[in-house]
Amino acid sequence: MSGVVRMAWRLGAAAVRGRAGRPLSQTAGEGGGATAEGSGGGSGSREAIERLVREHPVVVFMKGSPEQPLCGFSNAVVQILRLHGVEDYRAHDVLQDPDLRQGIKNYSNWPTIPQVYLNGEFVGGCDILLQMHQNGDLVEELKKLGIRSALLDAEKDQDKK
Repeated sequence: MSGVVRMAWRLGAAAVRGRAGRPLSQTAGEGGGATAEGSGGGSGSREAIERLVREHPVVVFMKGSPEQPLCGFSNAVVQILRLHGVEDYRAHDVLQDPDLRQGIKNYSNWPTIPQVYLNGEFVGGCDILLQMHQNGDLVEELKKLGIRSALLDAEKDQDKK
């Protein structure tokens, strides 16, 4: 069992399984919403979601966009990623696509949005990402993806003072 899955399980993820994906979405920093396109089923199909979660190392299914989150939990996920300096990630606005909204819930067997995927693996929602941030596990998981957390640089700056 991988570290991300083990962490989600330890923190109470009911059934962490599978990966998700779909072509065409928005990158953090871009406007617009997710689009339903491609063959292999609709935007909420298992195949489409599998493509989406695999399209980038960090993928977030949220309400709204990183520039304009439409719920507090989605905003919290965006802020946590921002604290760590993670700006290059894929964000999918589930409010733009009801099939995707239900499909991602079915795929992960997780009833709420936002949902965060790291390297194709379901991590959890806002609560789990927050706990990972607080206990330092997020820094380690980002490191596995080749992403250096900005918090490490902030610590070095504090130590120099």
